[in-house]
Amino acid sequence: MTTADRLPAHALAEPVERVGRGWTSALSLANGAIWVGWYGPLQILLASQAEDFAPGSGMSKETMLAWVTGVGAAVSLAANPVFGALSDRTTSRRGRRTPWIVAGAAGGALSLLLLAGARGVWTMALGWCLVQLTLNAAFAAVTAAVPDRVPRLQRGSVGGWLGAAQVLGVVGGTGLATAAGGIGAGYAACAAFTALGVLPYVLRHEDLRLAVEDRPPWSRRGFLRGFWLSPRTYPDLGWAWLTRFLMNLSNALVLLYLLYYLRDRLHYDDPDEGVLILTAVNGLTLLATVVVGGAWSDRTGRRKPFVIWSGVLMAVATAMLAVWQTWPGAIVAAAVLGIGFGVFTSVDFALMTDVLPKALDRGKDLGVINVANALPQVAAPALAAPIVTYLGGYRVLYLVAAVIGLAGAVLVGRIRGVE
Repeated sequence: MTTADRLPAHALAEPVERVGRGWTSALSLANGAIWVGWYGPLQILLASQAEDFAPGSGMSKETMLAWVTGVGAAVSLAANPVFGALSDRTTSRRGRRTPWIVAGAAGGALSLLLLAGARGVWTMALGWCLVQLTLNAAFAAVTAAVPDRVPRLQRGSVGGWLGAAQVLGVVGGTGLATAAGGIGAGYAACAAFTALGVLPYVLRHEDLRLAVEDRPPWSRRGFLRGFWLSPRTYPDLGWAWLTRFLMNLSNALVLLYLLYYLRDRLHYDDPDEGVLILTAVNGLTLLATVVVGGAWSDRTGRRKPFVIWSGVLMAVATAMLAVWQTWPGAIVAAAVLGIGFGVFTSVDFALMTDVLPKALDRGKDLGVINVANALPQVAAPALAAPIVTYLGGYRVLYLVAAVIGLAGAVLVGRIRGVE
């Protein structure tokens, strides 16, 4: 083990030694692999399956997609904090987090293969729920590894690299799903990448081991009560959670019907290709700011101004989709949204780790925070479907999304314990 990879003396100690590039790169690759498993289906494959299964089902493709993604997101709501809490209390010889990364990635790959064989809406929903269940186990462990190992003033930079990997995972998943040549082949390609992408981290880097005597006594009531983090007791955590929820809800409203927006509103000739182009444009501009924004935040020691102004920029980009409904307008909006979301991704992650209450519960508390990523996937379909169908269509949808994102940016100012 190199000096850069030296473990803290105790699993519950606040880390003080900077992590090396090898550790950051391997963890980022694992994170990107998980996002490939999520976003290949979300961007392309689930929408294509919904279009195939909708005729004769009694549901429109929009309703079917909203229902399947909503049910899957509901599974994610519970899975992320539960697996985070389980990893907090794991005393395996391989460490607290590594066993869950391995099991989650392997289970996710198998679930994607099951989804590839879906023959109707019920097996499609079951497969997507299993994907959400297993990949959230891996994701909870990956994110908890950061406060375990990374000192506070390096978390913006590490969060930036994780964010870059997330973007590459979204683009890569979309590219694999598009280029594979079919729904089944797309799922198989995403499954292979998800399983292989975590191996460099789990094989080359040692994990922190929790001593048996440091694990709290098991109590079902205590375990369940631990998931409630009172906003009165932890107000900064409460405000940070709400701001993340609102910004992610805005982003989820933008992404949910993007394929149909291109096809039905902009009448773009090849909407699958259009989604890939917009995702790539968004990813390129995001990559240009995600690491820089996190590193700049580390140097200044400040988080809130970066999150606020990135949120404002994201709201402006979302409003562009409502008022400039052309293909060039969509490209510009994707580029501007990427600039804002890049800074938000890295700095908001660092801000969240800065407001965690206790070292023993890092995985569980980050899991509760990550509910703010998953809950918008449940809320977005319920909000978007009636807006698109009855209340004004895509123009109103994207104006509503812009207002929600702007509210999230403004409320970041209520956080007091972080500058």
